[in-house]
Amino acid sequence: MHNTTILRLPAEWEPQSAIMIAWPHKGTDWNYMLEEVEHCYIKVAEAITECENLIIVSPFPNKVKSKLAHLPQNRLQIFNIPTNDTWARDFGPISVLHDGAPVLYNFKFNAWGLKFPADLDNLINTNLSNSGAFKCKLENKLNFVLEGGSIESDGCGTLLTTTECLLSPNRNGEFSKQEIEEYLSLQFGLHKVIWLNHGFLEGDDTDSHIDTLARLCPNTTILYVGCDNPDDVHYSELKLMECELLQATNAQGNRFNCIKLPFPKPIFDEKGHRLPATYANFLITNNQVLVPTYGQPDTDNEAIQIIGNVFPEREIKGIDCRSLIKQHGSLHCITMQLLKGTL
Repeated sequence: MHNTTILRLPAEWEPQSAIMIAWPHKGTDWNYMLEEVEHCYIKVAEAITECENLIIVSPFPNKVKSKLAHLPQNRLQIFNIPTNDTWARDFGPISVLHDGAPVLYNFKFNAWGLKFPADLDNLINTNLSNSGAFKCKLENKLNFVLEGGSIESDGCGTLLTTTECLLSPNRNGEFSKQEIEEYLSLQFGLHKVIWLNHGFLEGDDTDSHIDTLARLCPNTTILYVGCDNPDDVHYSELKLMECELLQATNAQGNRFNCIKLPFPKPIFDEKGHRLPATYANFLITNNQVLVPTYGQPDTDNEAIQIIGNVFPEREIKGIDCRSLIKQHGSLHCITMQLLKGTL
């Protein structure tokens, strides 16, 4: 008799053991603005450890420890592990349920299609596992490139992603769209993959990660980025994305309740390049939703209110992420949730 394991890719709002982050250091791209970005990381660490465990990887654990001495130490675990950078969402392990028991998948991370060095970041999950961080199995999926920021799950068999990212030739170029969909369905127990063909943010290095554009939320809801200014470079692509979302159905055949998030006013770097500020890059923890803010009270508050309506049982907290977007990412990009039972 053949035993088939029932696989399920949980949603981010399901019970978690911890959030994982990688701390910025002088060997990362943050070096030129280290103090500024560390201030943001401290705020994130403070918010998470109010009600949840935090795992930190850093080649300088003592430095990190001294910066976080004021936090509840029983909620903090710092691992001495070398890192190239800090985008834990994309190299962190992905929690999957096998017959209801958690397993961590370790996909290959190649820095968004070989754009940057990733040799150290690609070993972080293995190093964490070897350090005894995980209670459950770390399963080797290193024959496939996948970043956590490129997929969204509703926990009920539906996956949301973008063709721009998952079909990029420098990731899994040898596979067709159908082969990629079949592979993901097999690994995650999916019944429906929704591919968005439209939507981008200027200054985004990830080739349109879904977690910058549209997020699956409880009660068949999608929170997505919209742009109402016809003169903005994003207007037509985000309108087309909106149409795709409004037409989409989940694995059960139901349409989504699509709720538009505001679009921050353009933010530029010192060279005049636009940065990919987005309110879709929020993090869901056990008791909170941490929302990136950009020093724009009108849209910041509107985004917090909209997200609060979708997560009424959680505390909504804004975190100033103006430092994070200088390296083209935001709050969700620097964090990875670990499912309950993984630690």
